[in-house]
Amino acid sequence: MVALNSCIEDSFDQVDGLLQRLSMLRNWSRQTLSAYRSDLMDVHRFLYASQTTLFEAQSEVLVLYLGALMKRGLRASSIQRKRSALSTWYSFLQQEGLREDHPVRKLPKQRRGRPLPKNMSEDDVSRLLLTPDVDSMHGLRDRCMLELMYATGMRVSELVGLQLGCLDMQAGVLRVVGKGDKERLIPFGEEAGVWLSRWLQKRPQIANAFVFPGRAGKAMSRQNFWLRMRKYAEEIDLKPLPSPHVLRHAFATHLLNHGADLRSVQMMLGHANITTTEIYTHVSRVRLHQWVDAVHPLGSGD
Repeated sequence: MVALNSCIEDSFDQVDGLLQRLSMLRNWSRQTLSAYRSDLMDVHRFLYASQTTLFEAQSEVLVLYLGALMKRGLRASSIQRKRSALSTWYSFLQQEGLREDHPVRKLPKQRRGRPLPKNMSEDDVSRLLLTPDVDSMHGLRDRCMLELMYATGMRVSELVGLQLGCLDMQAGVLRVVGKGDKERLIPFGEEAGVWLSRWLQKRPQIANAFVFPGRAGKAMSRQNFWLRMRKYAEEIDLKPLPSPHVLRHAFATHLLNHGADLRSVQMMLGHANITTTEIYTHVSRVRLHQWVDAVHPLGSGD
């Protein structure tokens, strides 16, 4: 092992010499040079074990390297940084006439990782829905809005902008105009329908087309709804405090947890691309793994 490490270090001297030249040409700081050296040394060790070098490596072995980084559990941003270091290296080799091709340009694009959306458990959603005082006008309105958002996965802008003409109480569906002025029909279910009927009976009889009218004949603002929701979350000590958008996430995740079809969830959410909806399948898997770890005899739970 000592001899192998010595060979690796000796072969890296050639790389380091060129890296020093590149640093001077580009006026890198000491920290930048150190970062590039660290990234290239990492791939150099992998390539040396694969019986090739940073001068000769082909796209196929570099794909294996990036795959090995993913197996190590590196974040997408860290993998992208190492890929960028490789791209800079092979561009320099081309400029110096030391290589004709650029193997990194042949690699598939590295997709930037997306953070998993924040989510609420079904119990927490139930607690939140039960919090408003439905004997008051504002409480009844808020309960109806929370129920409707959780039942449909509407965006908060779509909820506060919902108009009376967009409701079909008999069919149990509503029409919303989402991003890009695209319309979609969403079923709202029996429970939300009950609260919607109760609210429409008590709703102020004003010349206002909005289901949830605000002041001066305008729609309620998104900020006002968020403040109302935060108030209820604080009352039941729900932490972290959820935003209205978290109810949309909960809608999608809970549907998938109960076996809903991904394409149907995409249509209800109004996502133009199904890959946007697929993030919720990852949330479901994470929760499944956590549940197995907690209850399975061989899991990590107590």
